[in-house]
Amino acid sequence: MFGLTVVVMMGVGPTDRARAESPYPEIEYTFPNQSVWTIKLNEKGEPDNPLLRLADALFREAGIPWHGKSLPVLRMFDNLQNGSSNFSMLVKTSRLMDCCLYGTLPVASVDIRVYRHGDTAPIGKLEDLAGKSVITIHGYSYGGIGKFIRDKPNSITNNVAIKHEAAVDMLAARRADYLVDYVHPAEEVLAMKPILGLAHDLLSSKDVYLVLSKTYPDAEKVLARLEAIATRLDRKAILGLSGD
Repeated sequence: MFGLTVVVMMGVGPTDRARAESPYPEIEYTFPNQSVWTIKLNEKGEPDNPLLRLADALFREAGIPWHGKSLPVLRMFDNLQNGSSNFSMLVKTSRLMDCCLYGTLPVASVDIRVYRHGDTAPIGKLEDLAGKSVITIHGYSYGGIGKFIRDKPNSITNNVAIKHEAAVDMLAARRADYLVDYVHPAEEVLAMKPILGLAHDLLSSKDVYLVLSKTYPDAEKVLARLEAIATRLDRKAILGLSGD
């Protein structure tokens, strides 16, 4: 998530007429350019972020013009903090509390699992990975789990795969005892490359919330309106995620 510097403008958003007719300033929805949601790519060869579909449904009903922008995660946070981007959907983090408002309604959840062969000991908590051999995917921080894996005192052998597909292949070949991965992309790969006798343990589950910059006009009212719309939407159908 940290190494890429290319900014990609997504081809999703309002028409020029919608922009002209809306009383609201156009919203820029920024999101990480390495997906925790899917391995699927859109027609531009970029990750097919399902939250873009949810954003489209929200903003269309609210009558707010918008566009999406994918960024490396650190730059995404910088943009939200300095106001150059004013919306996202993220797990709660203290680094955005001063600059942004968080919704109260979780609109999605992001889970991290430990995948293993059935004859390998289960993992009940993060500390159980100490002294073990694991597979991770390049670029992910795993919300702090990555730091635990990399810390030398924990004596974890970390085998880094370039992609989710390669990580599953490594687990199938028993290159390590455990694969740490986000549920949705992992399940997409496993649907294509099933592993006989595979088991998994939940390592982390965190809710995802609407995030709106405090600098956006009438931010509290706009966020409340977006949340009210979200409660009426069939979010599961819109997101269409694997592994739920």
